[in-house]
Amino acid sequence: MKEDFLHYLWKFKKFDTLNLRTARKEQITIIKTGDYPELSGPDFFNAQITIGDQKWAGNVEIHLKSSDWYVHGHENDSAYDNVILHVVWENDTDIFGKDNREIPVLVLKDYVSSEILSSYNSLIVPKTWIFCEKNIAEIDSFIFKNWQERLFFDRLERKSKFIHNLLEETNQDWEAVLFCLLAKNFGLNTNGNSFLQIAKSIPFTIIRKESFEVENLEALFFGASGLLDEEKEDVYFIDLKLRYYYLLNKYQLEKQHIDTVQFFKHRPDNFPTIRISQLANLYHKHQNLFSKIITLKSVKSVWELLSISSSLYWQNHYQFDKESVKKPKSLSKSFIDLIIINTIIPIQFTYSNIMGECIAEDLIAFMNEVVPEKNAIIDKFESFGISCKNAFETQTLLELKNEYCNQKACLKCALGIELLKNK
Repeated sequence: MKEDFLHYLWKFKKFDTLNLRTARKEQITIIKTGDYPELSGPDFFNAQITIGDQKWAGNVEIHLKSSDWYVHGHENDSAYDNVILHVVWENDTDIFGKDNREIPVLVLKDYVSSEILSSYNSLIVPKTWIFCEKNIAEIDSFIFKNWQERLFFDRLERKSKFIHNLLEETNQDWEAVLFCLLAKNFGLNTNGNSFLQIAKSIPFTIIRKESFEVENLEALFFGASGLLDEEKEDVYFIDLKLRYYYLLNKYQLEKQHIDTVQFFKHRPDNFPTIRISQLANLYHKHQNLFSKIITLKSVKSVWELLSISSSLYWQNHYQFDKESVKKPKSLSKSFIDLIIINTIIPIQFTYSNIMGECIAEDLIAFMNEVVPEKNAIIDKFESFGISCKNAFETQTLLELKNEYCNQKACLKCALGIELLKNK
């Protein structure tokens, strides 16, 4: 039994409300269960009930045991002075307010049917992956779609916190924020933090000044990454190293420690050398990238904007001093889709919110154009009958799994509540 189940029971009145009595046998009539803000303080605010012949307006607190009132220290918290009813599953002690008034207690287990208890127990019985895996495909599509929208924007809200932090670090420089975000996502999961450290180690004013020579950008990026620290006979390597130390001296920069970039487990086209060169070429080609990205509304327009490749040297190299078969190394469409999901959509969302604009429908339409992601979580949902047609839907399933299923928060999830109601 979890406390959030009791919240669910009270919020939706999933118990016998006709014959309610307090632990002292006084009749209770619920006029209004109250608001459920999920904030600190009592669980439900502004409730209205009648106990005996007296009407009360105030707050309702819910616990598994009445003694939890003291366990949580509510007797010393003025926020609980206006509690008019203590709703519990088990009444193991009397509770008194600061005015020595005994707080009325409703023992819910006396009024909940065996059917709803059975449904709850069925919902939370551990399964192989998620609790509702046998029933999730049965949920009404209208409810599922509405919940997906909520999940999508909750996910964007969480991503936007990182962007807000970058804004503070860069003194509200949106171009610098975009650079950091792009660098992190060019590094993918393995090298994302290292690439972000590289981006943060170079003031964006320098990127602006040196963007007209792609070799200087590569020198800055490769130098900061530590990939120029060795001694090699490669002519291009030597040139970049000379440029890097010249730029360090020119701008009075100090070389900072960066987590070692990883080649292990990467396909050659995802080697950090290739991604660094592509990032440098992107900023060589576009000097005002943020103003362009913020207006994009379609996948095609992103593909056109990010139509760049690595420098000539990297057409026949994957590592310094090791020549390979010549191959153009442009950004693939699948990689650009990841940039849309993890960079463009979040930064458009955050910028529009700060500007006081609502582009929710535009963002959903944009994501509906992006092909669905492929990973183990999406594959597992598909095995339960939940297929995805686009990245909007895959993003919502990732949010569902990570923020609800993994947290066992079924009774905070619209799908879990719907399944419980149907049962």
